[in-house]
Amino acid sequence: MEEGRAVQDEWESLPLVDHHCHGVLDRDLDREAFEELLTEAETPGPPGVSMFDTQVGFALRRWCPAVLDLESHAEPDAYLARRAELGAAEVNRRFLLAAGLETLCVDTGYTPRAMLDPWELGRLAGARAHEIVRLETVAEQVAADGVDAARFAHEVRARLGARDAAGAKSIAAYRAGLELSGERPSGAEVTAAAGRLMRQERPRVCDEVLHRFLVFCAVDAGLPVQFHVGYGDVDADLRRGDPLLLIELLRAMDPVPAMLLHNYPFHRQAGYLAQVLPNVYVDAGLATHNLGHRAPALIAELLELAPFGKVLYSSDAFGLAELYHLGALLFRRGLAGLLAGGVADGAWTARDAGRVAEMIASGNARRVYGI
Repeated sequence: MEEGRAVQDEWESLPLVDHHCHGVLDRDLDREAFEELLTEAETPGPPGVSMFDTQVGFALRRWCPAVLDLESHAEPDAYLARRAELGAAEVNRRFLLAAGLETLCVDTGYTPRAMLDPWELGRLAGARAHEIVRLETVAEQVAADGVDAARFAHEVRARLGARDAAGAKSIAAYRAGLELSGERPSGAEVTAAAGRLMRQERPRVCDEVLHRFLVFCAVDAGLPVQFHVGYGDVDADLRRGDPLLLIELLRAMDPVPAMLLHNYPFHRQAGYLAQVLPNVYVDAGLATHNLGHRAPALIAELLELAPFGKVLYSSDAFGLAELYHLGALLFRRGLAGLLAGGVADGAWTARDAGRVAEMIASGNARRVYGI
């Protein structure tokens, strides 16, 4: 029994590659601003509704106070007072270091507020940092710069090629839905779509043709392409966020890796796609910390069909350094508990479980991204 617990503890401390995450705020936060970052909603909720009274809120109060030298389950006001006492810089340092990361792949395409950049995040975490370039942001910058529509495609490819990025990301799920054709758009189609984009006062890619064009730009550059799938903020239409809608494009991308991010509540569909398509990989980022105590159920369901060599870790942490720590801790505990349970049941050996734990924690990401 003690030997089994020791092995599980070892799996719970494995270094992680966080293959999809964001910056954090480098300023102190009042309670309202803090709670806004605990939800995907535009506002925390009506009076009397607190984001501390959620799975992520209780998980935060269970696991985060110790990092700030408080007892577990500290009351929210006491927790926030201690956070303010330490200051944002020290809070960020503690939580990023506590996450136990060896590498971060940071999406730099969404920064509505000033955020720590990938290299500052890496320094605080004691980890290597790489950029994930958001495809739509590149296209929107080209359009905003007034590039002629006939030169739009060339300029997008050039700017994408000039970025020293580990991968690219598509947010088609937010803008046009995931039912994207597997056909490359023609030059004339791209030029016409670029013209429509440039006529917008504030260019915003929401054209199915442009989303496909951008994905194929990344494919041609040999970059793994991340797709937002399922759960996200209110702009994400879940009716069009099922990864099964992507199957034609996923097939057309082969052999370039397609990285299905988040996936909840479509994580079982994503696991199926990872099994049947050779270039598809999956994670459970964002939902892991939001499900809190229920995170192990999510991880178990993701791993029902997905080959273990095609599952990665991501936090999708944004804004709060606590979410880096929570995502890592809950993922490790969920994965280690599942593997340990299988060993106890005789479903697999401890040796095989340890090998799988290392693959999912970091090995798969290193292989796919070449980092």
